[in-house]
Amino acid sequence: MLTSIDASFVDEIVSTAVTKKNIYGAVLCVENGENSLSYLYGAGNLTADKPYFIASVTKLYVTAVLLKLRSENGLNLQNKISEYFSNDILQELHLFKGIDHSKEITIKHLMSNSSGIPDYFSSDVIRELTAGIDQSWGFERTIASAKQKKPKFAPGKRAQYSDTNYQLLGKIIETITKKDIHAVFKEFIFDELKLENTYLYEDASDKRPAPIYYKEREIYLPQYMSSIGPEGGIVSTAKESMIFLKAFFNGHFFPKEYFNELQDWKILFGPGLFFYGVGIANQPISIKELKNGLLGHWGQTGAFSFYHPNTDLYFTGTVNQFYGHSVAAKMIVKIVKNARINK
Repeated sequence: MLTSIDASFVDEIVSTAVTKKNIYGAVLCVENGENSLSYLYGAGNLTADKPYFIASVTKLYVTAVLLKLRSENGLNLQNKISEYFSNDILQELHLFKGIDHSKEITIKHLMSNSSGIPDYFSSDVIRELTAGIDQSWGFERTIASAKQKKPKFAPGKRAQYSDTNYQLLGKIIETITKKDIHAVFKEFIFDELKLENTYLYEDASDKRPAPIYYKEREIYLPQYMSSIGPEGGIVSTAKESMIFLKAFFNGHFFPKEYFNELQDWKILFGPGLFFYGVGIANQPISIKELKNGLLGHWGQTGAFSFYHPNTDLYFTGTVNQFYGHSVAAKMIVKIVKNARINK
C-alpha cells in the first residue's frame, strides 16, 4: 500500500503544533510499512533526536515481553496471578461486594485492564504530581493504595484503566525470568533492536530526558518517573520508538497470529475515550471507523506510538505536555487524511 505524503506537509504540522496553547515542543516520526516513506521532525524546545519519557507507551513493551515469553516459554495468559504472588500481597487486593476475587485474576485480566483492581493513579495523586510534588510510587506503595480503594466490578466483567495492573505484570515478568525488569527490557528489547538511546529511567539524577510540562509549567518528577518501571518508566526517542513499534506489529517478538487475540476491544471512558484490548489500545479517529482506529498506546506525557492499518502508517513522538493528547491526535489525523487523499 504505497502512500504519498509531502515532507513539507509533515514539517508544517509539527511546527503548527507548538503554536497551540501550552505546547512548547513537539516531535513526530511517521513511516509506512514499505519503508519508502520516513519523516522525522522536531519543533519548539524538542529536537528530533531528543530523548523523552514515553510514559504509558511502556505498556506496549511489557506486552511484547509477555507475548515473547508466551511464544518461547509456554507462558499461558490464563495463568492465575496467585501463581506468582504471596497471600500477603493478594489478600483483599480485589474485594468486591464482600468477596475476595484476588486469586481469580489472570495475566490476561491484568493486560486487558479487566481485572477490576483499582488504579492507584487517582485524581489526588495526579493533583500532587502536577503541582510538582515529586514522590516515589514503587510496587509496595501501589499495592497498599489499591487495597484502600473499592473495585467497581468483578474480574473480567468490564474494563477500567488501571496502572496497578502493569505494576503487577512487571513483578510477574521478574518472577518468570528471575531478572529485574531493567535487565529484561534491555535483553529482550533494547539490545535486541540495537536501541542506543532507549532505557528504563532508574536514576533520579538523570537529566537526559526532556522535562515534562503541565500547562505552562515544567514539572520535575525524577523520583516518580524512576519508580514506575513497567507502568511507564521507559525513555526513548521518536526514531527508536518507531523501530520498536514496527518490530511489535511485524512479528519480531511474537507470532503475528497473536494479534487476533489482542483485539478483544472493550470501551474505556478514561483517560479519554478509546478501546482497550489485551495489552494494546485502539484510538478511534472518526465515528465511522469506531473500531478501526490507531493501534498502539498513549502516554500521559503526551507521548504516542500508533499504527494505522488502513493507511499502513506508523506514528511515534510526543508533545511533552501532561494533557496534550488532543494536539498529538490532530497531528496524526491530519496526516492520515492527507495520505488517503494521495493514495
